[in-house]
Amino acid sequence: MNRRNTLAALLASALLAAGGGAHAQAKLKVGVMLPFTGTYAALGTAIDNGFKLYVQEQGGKLGGREIEYVVVDDESDPAKATDNVNKLINRDKVDVVVGTVHSGVAMAMAKVARDSNTLLMVPNAGADAVTGPMCAQNIFRSSFSNWQPGFAMGKVAAERKHKTAVTITWKYAAGAESVGGFKEAFEKGGGKVLNDLTVPFPNVEFQALLTEIAALKPDIVYAFFAGGGAVKFVKDYAAAGLNKSIPLYGPGFLTDGTLEAQGDAAQGMLTTLHYADSLNTPRDDAFRLAYVKAYKMQPDVYAVQGYDAAQMLAIGLKAVKGDLGKRAEFAAAIEKATIDSPRGPFKISKAHNPVQDIYLRKVDGKQNKAVGVAIKALADPARGCRM
Repeated sequence: MNRRNTLAALLASALLAAGGGAHAQAKLKVGVMLPFTGTYAALGTAIDNGFKLYVQEQGGKLGGREIEYVVVDDESDPAKATDNVNKLINRDKVDVVVGTVHSGVAMAMAKVARDSNTLLMVPNAGADAVTGPMCAQNIFRSSFSNWQPGFAMGKVAAERKHKTAVTITWKYAAGAESVGGFKEAFEKGGGKVLNDLTVPFPNVEFQALLTEIAALKPDIVYAFFAGGGAVKFVKDYAAAGLNKSIPLYGPGFLTDGTLEAQGDAAQGMLTTLHYADSLNTPRDDAFRLAYVKAYKMQPDVYAVQGYDAAQMLAIGLKAVKGDLGKRAEFAAAIEKATIDSPRGPFKISKAHNPVQDIYLRKVDGKQNKAVGVAIKALADPARGCRM
């Protein structure tokens, strides 16, 4: 009898050990929700490339768990966002969601993530509310808030003694928040915004507004566009001859990943962003070399943000030994860490947004070259965050 009990106990122990081992080796399902078609397609691809590059550098595993991807094209369509992210969580049973570019889509994703307590890593969308009123223990951003580069450029413009400006953007959250950041710093420095112009997203018919800018004769124009829209606006602005008399400023998205298509129209433009070409640091040089080797193209800010989203996920997973059930410990590890980014080391705020240097960049050939630091260690004010 005792012998049977001993055998039974040994068998039970063996089964438990096997079960534990199986759990430890379970794949981590990552839901990648990014735009792979439309205006922001190139941005989504760069983020995806950067994320996967970091995972490849870790041997395909983070926190001891092999990564399995479930990919969704969100088409930069807020109307489809809730259904898309719910399918990833409820149908595909992903452990973490990574996305996205469009701020309107990201807001829907953040709401679902909060309601379901699903881990969300935001590798681009700068919607201020994601790390403001929507902030949560399970939501992290590896990029920027829309306010950050806008505020930095407002400071630069005021320091350069410009007195008047006109702003122009798509009529959506990202544009409004970027312009808001610019105006806050520009007006604080003594500047005045004559008019805020908008076009519906993703409209790229700018001619009437360019005529209005010419009539207003501001000292500068601050523009927020990205992807295909940025290409069209910068080229149209130059074709109208405005770049010869009214300097065009903007956040770095205006010229990041777009210089090849913009050509001569972008030369000499100043932008502000948390990444730049020609940083010439060992960390960035190694990243750029690895990216070119993997994808046969130069990386941009979007690739860096994807790379750092994976790096932040890895920091949290390492701390909890791959167990995402330990959410408080996961969050605490990222909050305490210094992320060794190609952009330069940065910390994460209590609201889970990067506290980072914002570079002043100048377009030179096919590069956005760093010409200085507009603001050191700029933290988003995280207005409305109650975490």
